[in-house]
Formats: sequence, structure tokens, C-alpha cells
Amino acid sequence: MPGLIRAVGRTAVVAGTATAVSGNVRRRQEQKYADQDAGQQAPPQQAAPPAGGDVVGKLTQLAEMNASGTLTDEQFAAAARKELLGQ
Repeated sequence: MPGLIRAVGRTAVVAGTATAVSGNVRRRQEQKYADQDAGQQAPPQQAAPPAGGDVVGKLTQLAEMNASGTLTDEQFAAAARKELLGQ
């Protein structure tokens, strides 16, 4: 019985991961084709950083930009590291 539970759990994790990845791929493809349909590629948006030393707010904003595809994972990591180190 423990082997069956482990197999079911592993299957659930794999299925959940596959669903999340396919959803992200679908969302990015839809955005890409929407941009192409508009006849032009939208320039990357640079949002103004929040005022003051609100590190959590800045990290949240960076995460949103990463999720929307404005920042790559590498750009997000570099910007987050910069915010956390206060540079």
C-alpha cells in the first residue's frame, strides 16, 4: 500500500508540473501571437521602482515583471540580487 500511495503522489506531482509548464508556454505563445497580430513588437516596459527603501515592494514588482515576460529569469535574478544587497 505505501508503494501505491508513493506512485500516486509522484504522478500527481508530475501532472501538476506538466500542467503548470504547459500553461506558461500557452500564455507566452498567446502573447507572442497577439503582439504579431498588432503588427509590431511592444518595447519592453520599464516600470518605475517604488519610492523609498521598500525592498519587498521592489521584489514584488520585479516578480510581476518576470511573470509577465518583461524580464528574463536571469534579469530577474540579477535585479533581485541588486535589491537585496542594496546596490
